[in-house]
Amino acid sequence: MGDRRGQRAPQVKNKSAAEIQITAEQIIREAQERQEEEIQPPKQKITDKEELDEYRLRKRKEFEDQIRRQRGLITNWLKYAAWEDSQGEMERARNVYERALDVEYRNVTIWLKWR
Repeated sequence: MGDRRGQRAPQVKNKSAAEIQITAEQIIREAQERQEEEIQPPKQKITDKEELDEYRLRKRKEFEDQIRRQRGLITNWLKYAAWEDSQGEMERARNVYERALDVEYRNVTIWLKWR
């Protein structure tokens, strides 16, 4: 079915130059101009404890989902632990590092960051 041995390549009938010449540079420039800007999520203003708790719960769920999908990817573990540390949750950060060590105990980076 997909055998093309008996078929010839299509022949170009008109080999003269086109009236309007387009360079590769023009094609790349146009593609960049038409490319949509990367959409940035809006900055969230947290005004009370309840919103902060919801935000933290949502972020933890995102990190846990990433870890569940790619358990062996240590960068996910390190980002999660660093985020917990940035939230002032040292015990949670230590717990994430310990869980990462359960996955890959030979990783020196985890040992160095684990305090």
